[in-house]
Amino acid sequence: MKITLLTYGSRGDVQPFLALALGLQQAGHQPTLAAPARFAAFIQQYNIPFAPLAGDPAELSQRFNDAGRNPIRMVSGMMQYALRVGAEMTYQTRAACRGAEFIVHTFAHVLDGHTLARELNIPDACLQLFPMFAPTGDYPNITLPNTGLRPLNRASHHFSSRFMEWGGIMGFEFIRRRAGLPSRRLYWPFRASPERLRTPLLCAWSPSVLPVSRDWPEYARVTGYVFMPGEASTDQPSSVLEEFLNSGPPPVCISFGSMLNRDAEKMYQVILQALGQAGQRAVLLTGWGSLPMDVHPGQFLQLDSAPHAWLLPRCKAVIHHGGAGTTAAGLRAGIPNIVIPHIADQPFWGQRVYDLGAGPRPLHLKTLTVDGLLAALAEAETQPVLAAAQAVGRSIRSEDGLGEVISAIEGHAGRWKASKP
Repeated sequence: MKITLLTYGSRGDVQPFLALALGLQQAGHQPTLAAPARFAAFIQQYNIPFAPLAGDPAELSQRFNDAGRNPIRMVSGMMQYALRVGAEMTYQTRAACRGAEFIVHTFAHVLDGHTLARELNIPDACLQLFPMFAPTGDYPNITLPNTGLRPLNRASHHFSSRFMEWGGIMGFEFIRRRAGLPSRRLYWPFRASPERLRTPLLCAWSPSVLPVSRDWPEYARVTGYVFMPGEASTDQPSSVLEEFLNSGPPPVCISFGSMLNRDAEKMYQVILQALGQAGQRAVLLTGWGSLPMDVHPGQFLQLDSAPHAWLLPRCKAVIHHGGAGTTAAGLRAGIPNIVIPHIADQPFWGQRVYDLGAGPRPLHLKTLTVDGLLAALAEAETQPVLAAAQAVGRSIRSEDGLGEVISAIEGHAGRWKASKP
C-alpha cells in the first residue's frame, strides 16, 4: 500500500513519523514522508522517500515561545506563519499525496490531509502526539488550566476543535485568494459522514502515562508511543560523549529541543548554578538554541544533540521542557524527569510526569530559581520518585506503539476496502 505521511514541526514532531515510515516499510508498504525541508538529510539517511515542505519550523517555534502560554497568541502566531508558507505547502502536500492509497496526517495537517484523502477517495488516519480532537471531561484542552469541572473541560475540547476548523478554513480562503488557487471545500475528519468511514484518531502516547478516557468518542484509540523500530536510529554517540560518561558518575541530561526562548540565558544560568552547587555533572543538549555562556569542561559537556534513546538510560535524571517527544524518551528511560514547561502542551506533560510520581512538580520558567531547582533535584533522588520513574519506564518499554499504529492503519484500510461496492 502506498502511504503518504504528513507532518510538520520540530524533530519531536517528525521522528515518530519517520519511525512509522520505517515500520510501514518493514511491513511491506511504500511510505513517503512529507516534512519540513530542514529534515531532509535526517530522513534520507534511512532511505525513506522524502517530500520537503516549505518554511522553517524554527521560526514557528520562535513565534510559539514569544506567545508564552497565551492560546490566542499561539494560534495567531501559527496562522500568520501558515499564511506566509501556505500556498507553497498546498502544492507540495498535493504532490506528496499523488498516487497515495492512504494518508496519515498530524495536528498541523488535520484539515488539508483529510481533505486530500476525500478528494482522492482514499482512507486517512490522524496520528496525534498530544490530546486533541477527542473531547473528554477528564482534563481540558492542553493549553488551558484544569478547573476540575468536567462540563467545562469537555467544552474546551469542542471549542478548540471548532477554532482549529474555522481558523483553518478562513486561513485557506485567504491564501487561496492571494495566490490564485482554485476554490476548495475543506472537510473536518472527526464529523460523522454517511458517505465515508470515520477517520481514526491514533493517540501516540502510552496508556500508562495518559489512559483512555471513559467518555472518549469511539474513533479515538491510544496506541502507545511510536519509537524507532528496533532502535533503528543511525545516530551514534560521539567519542567525546562516551569519554565524558565514562569519566565519572551518571550525569543529569539537560535538553530543551526546539525551544527558542527569550529567557534562555537566565534559564541556563539558573540551571548551571544549581547543578554546580549540587555537585552534579551534566550533558547539555542545546538543540535549536544556543548556550550563551561558557561551561566548566570537567563538570559539563555541551553538545548540539545526542540520541536520547542511547543517552538517557545512562543519565541519572533529565531536565527538559516537557515536549511530547522528550517526555516520552525521558519516561521510557526510567529516570526522573524535571520539567520546566515553556508553551503549548508542555505544562500538560509536566503535570502528567508529576501525577505519575516520576518527577517533581513542574517548575515555572518565569519564576525559576536556583533554590527551586535544587529542591527539585533533591526530590528527584528520593526513593519514591526513583521507583515510580522505573515502573513507568518498564511499562512503556513493554508496549509496541509502532505495531499498534501499523495494525490500526491496515485495519482501517481493510474496512475501507470492504465498505466499497
